Amino acid sequence: MNVAPQTINLAAYLRRIKYEGPLEPTLETLCALHLHHPMAIAFENLDPLMHRPVNLDLAALQEKLIFGGRGGYCFEHNLLFMHVLSVLGYRVSGLAARVLWGRDDETITPRGHMLLRIELAQGTYLADVGFGGLTQTAPLRLQADVEQETPHETFRLEREGASWRLDAQAGGAWRPLYRFGLEEQLPVDYEVANYYLSTNPASHFRHTLIAARPTPGGRYALFNNRLTFHGQDGSQCALEDAAQIEKALWDVFGIDVPEGLSDALRREAIA
Repeated sequence: MNVAPQTINLAAYLRRIKYEGPLEPTLETLCALHLHHPMAIAFENLDPLMHRPVNLDLAALQEKLIFGGRGGYCFEHNLLFMHVLSVLGYRVSGLAARVLWGRDDETITPRGHMLLRIELAQGTYLADVGFGGLTQTAPLRLQADVEQETPHETFRLEREGASWRLDAQAGGAWRPLYRFGLEEQLPVDYEVANYYLSTNPASHFRHTLIAARPTPGGRYALFNNRLTFHGQDGSQCALEDAAQIEKALWDVFGIDVPEGLSDALRREAIA
């Protein structure tokens, strides 16, 4: 996929994710970037919730995620990460997945999620810096039936005919995240899925507040007004009003809250 890597502000991106390490296109560099990115740039869906467009061109991605103090959802995170990897010299392409999280294994969902395929000397790896509360914090080797540890959860890949399924060990059990194929996706494929998820009245992103960010000690997750920390000293609390929600978005997730969010929270009876 042509992602015009020459136009990205790599120095600004590296400052945003607080990374000062090597930049050679190696597995070690990929692992380091894959950890730094989601810990610095939160997953969030404030624009769809506020009924604002989600733009996927590189200029918009940089303005929002790098310079604007914002996060985003899968297409934004993984497209930005794809630009970064491309300019560093990685062989990277985009894939699409059908989300299974919170659904029965046999449920057929649309291809509404993006992940990345990277070809390295050690083999084929998968990267995904935009899957909400269970965003990977390390790339995974494309290999079936092997438990792969990351700085947070343990993952495994299973073959299902021509498709693959990604599972995560969460809550003491293996739980499916999504099913995907290895066919490369083009920008127009993501534009169609992004338009549906960000504008269709049936999309949960239009009615539910979601934010997530991993930390060295665990993960923070915000679902509507419920703030949860998943870690050794887990905790959960209900935020009482829009002011508390906006404060948590800033203090916990590092999100520069856009003006007008409180109106969306009241419209959806979130606060």
